[in-house]
Amino acid sequence: MPGPLPPRPEGKPLHPITPWRRAWAPVAALLAFSAQDLERTREWFTQLTVGWLLAAFGVLLPIAAAYGFLSWWFTSYLVTDTELRIRTGLFFRRTAHIRLDRVQAVDVGRPLLARLAGVAKLKLDVVGTEAKDELAFLGERDAVALRAELLARAAGIAPDAAPEAGEAPARELLRVDARTLLVSLLLTGSGWGLLVPALVVPVLIYLASDSLWAALATLLPLVGAVWASSAGRFLREYDWTVGESPDGLRLDHGLLDREHATVPPGRVQSVRIVEPLLWRRRGWVRVELDVAGAAKGKDGVLIPVAPRERAEAVLGRVLPEVGLARAEAALERAPRRARWAAPVVWRAYGHGVTGSVYVTRRGLLRRRTTMVPHAKVQSVRWEQGPWARCLGLADVVVDHGANGVAKGRLRDAEEARRVVYAQAERSRTGRREAAPDRWLT
Repeated sequence: MPGPLPPRPEGKPLHPITPWRRAWAPVAALLAFSAQDLERTREWFTQLTVGWLLAAFGVLLPIAAAYGFLSWWFTSYLVTDTELRIRTGLFFRRTAHIRLDRVQAVDVGRPLLARLAGVAKLKLDVVGTEAKDELAFLGERDAVALRAELLARAAGIAPDAAPEAGEAPARELLRVDARTLLVSLLLTGSGWGLLVPALVVPVLIYLASDSLWAALATLLPLVGAVWASSAGRFLREYDWTVGESPDGLRLDHGLLDREHATVPPGRVQSVRIVEPLLWRRRGWVRVELDVAGAAKGKDGVLIPVAPRERAEAVLGRVLPEVGLARAEAALERAPRRARWAAPVVWRAYGHGVTGSVYVTRRGLLRRRTTMVPHAKVQSVRWEQGPWARCLGLADVVVDHGANGVAKGRLRDAEEARRVVYAQAERSRTGRREAAPDRWLT
């Protein structure tokens, strides 16, 4: 005799706590609908009696609970010999077919409430997709085991042996202490710079329009920006640890929400060394990465802050044979006539070439040095605007595989043309000699 529920899709279910997470969707939809007309919503709430409020909760809560349970019931995942299948959808069914040989990173996320409940979520970066697929939530042990299996399968280990491979051991390379992180955020100044507009602009808007809603609509984004660049960043980058394992560099960080991510070897397309002005006397740097296949908008941080010597040691694990000191020594400043195109910042422009990377530099207050390995260059071009043409200047623009660019600004036009042709040849040679982009190798 068939049961009251339709059969579940093939595969393994998520953790039983998942329906509670998804039950909030109808509540969120109701709040979004109410936000469309705040005045009417406020008027409706003033007329709401206790009886109507209890009746509303008596209807809404069962609907939310039913939605959460059914959405969990129709969600499953299955690992086959060639792909990971994720089936979702209550009203509109969706099946994601994720080829295992296209998986670039598998991250484990542990939000605060999930850690208390003993669950975690898996987030997958896949080549050719901008958005991440995720499995939320799994038991912590199941999440770690599935991550290890997917990484082993992505490395080419046989399907029968992959579930038994287990998570590869890691060796700690660097840990950022809380005091250094806090001082670095105070010296960065971005949060302080946004704090003044957050205090002044909403007051001016309120005085000009006499509208509290207009002032709040201005205040909230500014407060959010201040939070993201100060306290939010501290919570996100707290206890940042970089470890080395056979499947890449592992990044663990977070105070409330704990994240466990992996930088896959061979997929790094460019490296940025960021040096805010007030960091330079202390010799601190921030290291950011562009990784092929990473989700759009993903925060590509390798090291939030560290002394230059320690950062260079970690960087050598990502890009072997690329020395930061050697790359910076190869930089050549823009010619003096570039001051007519960029009167103040022209002194900060530079570019150069080593045997391994094309390197550029820009920024006076926040200096950024970008290095692109020759093997990762997708295209190189010569650009010249009308004013630069009058000054005999041009830009060298290098595109890499993470949809990013490194631009050598305001070079001598003939020199820039020679660099473009030479870089195209270096890129062809680099791709022929590059090691394969495989895991655990």
